Amino acid sequence: MTTPSQPAEAAAPPSGRRPCDRHRAVTRSLLGYGVLAGPFYVVVSLIQAVTRRGFDLAHHDWSLLANGSFGWIQIANLVLSGAMVLAAAVGMHRALAGTPGCRWVPRLVGGYGVGLVLAGAFVADPANGFPAGTPAGPATAISWHGLLHLAAGGLGFLCLIAACLVFARRSLRLGHRGWALYSTLSGVLFLLSFAGITSGSSSAPVVLGFTAGVLIAWAWLAAVSVQLYRATPKPGA
Repeated sequence: MTTPSQPAEAAAPPSGRRPCDRHRAVTRSLLGYGVLAGPFYVVVSLIQAVTRRGFDLAHHDWSLLANGSFGWIQIANLVLSGAMVLAAAVGMHRALAGTPGCRWVPRLVGGYGVGLVLAGAFVADPANGFPAGTPAGPATAISWHGLLHLAAGGLGFLCLIAACLVFARRSLRLGHRGWALYSTLSGVLFLLSFAGITSGSSSAPVVLGFTAGVLIAWAWLAAVSVQLYRATPKPGA
């Protein structure tokens, strides 16, 4: 009487290869959104800035693009960019687990993501001649959604500034002086640019300075996401 053949061990990994670590794979994927969010937001904003009638990069901040018949594009841009930042914050929480800064860095980055989403949901008031037909100068009256836009944006920016400084402190504790200096400079420069735009001035130095600060902040988020991505072992390693 013949005996049935033994079933093949399908669960065994191929020779010389280790099974994929799903936790690591998800963590690295989430951190990837921290790299994508900034370029996505900047490119979408710049395309609108150079194609929409009446918009002046030297005198209008990008939040004003949420107004007008094509305002939905910037609204979607803010919401989607914020969602990507939130995904990156979850990735940071996973990547930093058990290390200095593991609680507050992800929370503060997540606060920035929430601020972006809410800034998209609550549209800024038209001002400084944009959209076309709007009187020159700041808005004479602030609507409820304009007020909430300012509050959400301000809270989000302060969260990211704090995240830069907390990450700088973490880096210093770990002996990473270069990262500590870079994070501190990023946070301070963004804070200065934010302080300038809160003055309400639409002068070129203030508006362009704020735009530069936003670019610096996005670059910092991307750089930190890349660092943590590289520090997280590959799933099959």
